[in-house]
Amino acid sequence: MATSAFADPGSFLEITLSIAPENRAAAAAIYAEYKEPFLSSIDGAETKTLLVRDTDVQVLHGFATNEAAEKYLSSDLFTQDVFVALKPYVLADPDIRIYQAH
Repeated sequence: MATSAFADPGSFLEITLSIAPENRAAAAAIYAEYKEPFLSSIDGAETKTLLVRDTDVQVLHGFATNEAAEKYLSSDLFTQDVFVALKPYVLADPDIRIYQAH
């Protein structure tokens, strides 16, 4: 079995966004813009993946712990940058869930 140099995240933060198909490219650009700052400046951040479906857009964040995921949701990067940038494209309140990985 192959091994990875990186440990699997212990927690996942899933944010599901209702975004019209014509605005998904703009939302993806915002994801790309903030991916590196998220990974380099948020304590416990390990991964960030964009998932685009026919019905919505999801961003799956990997964290070391649930506490790190919760802390990110109140960080300036999320509340003042990412959320503000996405707000014009989001059609409804986001569905935000934190999962413990096993």
